[in-house]
Amino acid sequence: MDKRYQVFISSTYADLQEERQEVIQALLELDCIPAGMELFPAASDDQWTLIKKVIDDCDYYMVILAGRYGSIGPDGLSYTEMEYRYALDSGKPIIGFIHRTPLELAASRCEATDDGKAKLTAFRDLVQKKMCRFWDSPVDLGSQVSRSLVKLIKSNPGIGWVCGNLVPDESATDEILGLRRRIEELQQELLAASTRGPEGTKDLAQGEDTFEVSFAFVASPDEWAHNGSGYKARHRVKWNKIFFTVSPLMINECNDEALFNSLSKLVGDLARPKLQEVKELGDLQLLNFRIDSDDFQTIKIQLRALGLITKSTKSRSVKDTSTYWTLTPYGDTVMTRLRAIQRESAEKEVLDI
Repeated sequence: MDKRYQVFISSTYADLQEERQEVIQALLELDCIPAGMELFPAASDDQWTLIKKVIDDCDYYMVILAGRYGSIGPDGLSYTEMEYRYALDSGKPIIGFIHRTPLELAASRCEATDDGKAKLTAFRDLVQKKMCRFWDSPVDLGSQVSRSLVKLIKSNPGIGWVCGNLVPDESATDEILGLRRRIEELQQELLAASTRGPEGTKDLAQGEDTFEVSFAFVASPDEWAHNGSGYKARHRVKWNKIFFTVSPLMINECNDEALFNSLSKLVGDLARPKLQEVKELGDLQLLNFRIDSDDFQTIKIQLRALGLITKSTKSRSVKDTSTYWTLTPYGDTVMTRLRAIQRESAEKEVLDI
């Protein structure tokens, strides 16, 4: 949306009219809105109230100093310094433009009294504590304003003003607010989904419940499977152990083959000690463990029903026809709870899987 920034120009007036015109022209060329003492024809309490309001409405404040301190307000400060201090206290982005050689100015453009000169010197010192630039002619001042304001806008973007026809009407604003509330509701739902399972899953087997997995394997007198004989068996595995094993594969995503191989290895590692107690298998190499394909499908469906995994939606080559799986936010939370290492001094009971 196209914005225009309003800039308050603070300075003495009679001695800097040409300089102010250069500054106003520079601001207009930058599509900025100048504001300043041209709005305030006479000094009064009402004028000061109006000045503060205009400064409040501006995005940026600039002060121009030359040889004059300016008209004195009721508290002994010039209106220019009062404006500067108000902008400073208000936190406005400020930039000062100070004449490089004020002693070379004509006497009519300089303070005539020692008191005025002292106040101007003190004011110059105050302005130089913030960002400021030095100038020596109206044209130079206009150039300094253009370059400095562009940098100031980039480093401190203001609120700005826009055309009325670009501002949403009341109905559009209400719709935007409604959409924002809906976004907040969905964000809360997403957060809740990462900390608990879907509704209706409490009656499903999970956690420390077990599932009997059928599998096949080869028993061989050596490490070559083709020299052995095939066998079938069953082993009960806890759902927590199943998910503990396969979940890291799905932090990004994994396909059916990787999932099948991981589960087959898990069942083989768990079942091997029991199988080696069988007399006819005790001296043989137990190889090529493969879980039953129907049980593999059941495991995937169960993990999906528990809200732990979901099909990946990432795009891939049309030649890749594999099914890929990834963790849900809730699945990621459960995986972290199962696999994160507990401190040895923690009193919390570590889940036995």
